[in-house]
Amino acid sequence: MPASAPQRPVSISLVAVPEVSAAIVLSLHEVFAYVGVAWEALTGDRYETRSLVPRIVGRSTEPIRTSIGAMLVPDHTFAEMHRSDVVIVADLFMDDGLGPVGRWKDEIAWIRNQYSRGAIVCSVCTGSMMLAEAGLLDDVDATTHWSATQTFAECYPRVILQPERLLVPGGHEHRIVTSGGSASWTELALYLVARFCGEAEARRTAKIFLFGDLSHGQMPFAAMVRPKQHDDEIIADSQQWIAEHYATANPVSRMASRSGLAERTFKRRFAKCTGYAPLDYVQSLRIEEAKQMLETTDRAIDDIALDVGYEDPNSFRRLFKRTTSITPSQYRLKFQSIAAL
Repeated sequence: MPASAPQRPVSISLVAVPEVSAAIVLSLHEVFAYVGVAWEALTGDRYETRSLVPRIVGRSTEPIRTSIGAMLVPDHTFAEMHRSDVVIVADLFMDDGLGPVGRWKDEIAWIRNQYSRGAIVCSVCTGSMMLAEAGLLDDVDATTHWSATQTFAECYPRVILQPERLLVPGGHEHRIVTSGGSASWTELALYLVARFCGEAEARRTAKIFLFGDLSHGQMPFAAMVRPKQHDDEIIADSQQWIAEHYATANPVSRMASRSGLAERTFKRRFAKCTGYAPLDYVQSLRIEEAKQMLETTDRAIDDIALDVGYEDPNSFRRLFKRTTSITPSQYRLKFQSIAAL
């Protein structure tokens, strides 16, 4: 059966105006650009995923000095009329006291055109005011920063505003997506990664950028780093074997026996070649497999412990917490929550 053709890259346009937050625009740009790239670079594990191509779009390609002084340089102009799959308006800061009504005529015309051509239109924080000014939020569920609720009541009464919500997919086929306060850009980013590239890539993105609850530090987000490169065929064969048999009993002794080396010699060569002691290597493989099961299934934790090689569930729980700083139950709650987006 022929292999399926790779999916077309997703074009994501980030709107640049003087009122926009340069920090959020550039942060979104970086996250999307790293999708499908950073995980392999950091861990050595390769996953095929759809690529996201971010670009900054403005009235011209001249640098824009934003309200707080940071500079943005658009890649393209509205006049070029590239078709976008996604358009995002980030947080807007208006300190001139004039309000949103009557602003952004060129930007609004372009956004409406993109929407008519099938784009998903999104906002972060007060970026929702540009979408409301465009009329795209009329009779649509939406959210915004809590401080903008009065402006919406006065200027855009037809919007079905839900300021208590952090992320609101709304409109026909959820082609309007608004997020709450400034920090909610991370929720929007993960939502879009999950929508176009799948939940697994969204979880990998969250781990790379440490999105989510940081109260337990960064170890819950860490993954097994690729072993060192080497040309020892005996150790390479052991690595290949243990990748399929990590749950076996007495794995280090089994690897040493298969290698034909004395166990002490095997351990020394394995550590020199991979950067891991053999037992640490096996435990890391087991924990990574357990993480995958916790993220993607509802299987009982005791069953997962047995599947990855631990007959004593309590030993598994202690090792898991020592490795990740949280319990298996806490880990499941943290990363399965991405699916709820």
